[in-house]
Amino acid sequence: MWDRALAEWRTLPSDDNALFDAEVTIDVTKISPQITWGTSPEHVVGIDQAIPDPAAEADPVRRRSMDAALHYMGLAPGALIAGTKVDWVFIGSCTNGRISDLRDAAAIVRGRRVAVEVNAWVVPGSDIVKRAAAAEGLDGVFRAAGFEWRESGCSMCLAANGETVPQGERSVSTSNRNFVGRQGPQAQTHLASPAMAAASAIAGVIADPRSVGA
Repeated sequence: MWDRALAEWRTLPSDDNALFDAEVTIDVTKISPQITWGTSPEHVVGIDQAIPDPAAEADPVRRRSMDAALHYMGLAPGALIAGTKVDWVFIGSCTNGRISDLRDAAAIVRGRRVAVEVNAWVVPGSDIVKRAAAAEGLDGVFRAAGFEWRESGCSMCLAANGETVPQGERSVSTSNRNFVGRQGPQAQTHLASPAMAAASAIAGVIADPRSVGA
């Protein structure tokens, strides 16, 4: 399907004489894995970066928003995000519960164990994904590592069906929102990739997946 899509996209080139306001080239090999520190998907830093200081923000509205987010998340500006203690890890949701996502996470946890203080769940994004993962033996990889292999659905992404992060506890989640109370009242949510979530489950703290490797 990728080859078919690529062939179709190549039928839509820009005109040779097309003019653009700007052309931007990004070397993604220089971008470190990203994780959120606050209560909005825009509150994001690289895993090797420090939590931003609201005092450096010129816009008073954004400064107040950052202050409120740090207070809710229980974090201090200037501290490194890596190494922050984790209570829960949630891998799944419609955003990052594809078979490719589960393969990435399984590659990190294979042969390892979830930290004793971490509750770790895997929730496939659909029944089709769940069956495909089981056919590849990924369910066994996660169970052997200490993850709960759950039924597909929304689950902890938005605290559905009572599946919540307890009050005051910290979660690394592959879901798509980290608003106040998203995963439960007073739950603190960090959005991350499946690989980073898996690495954090093993380490017991927010961890760089590149330091764990497959």
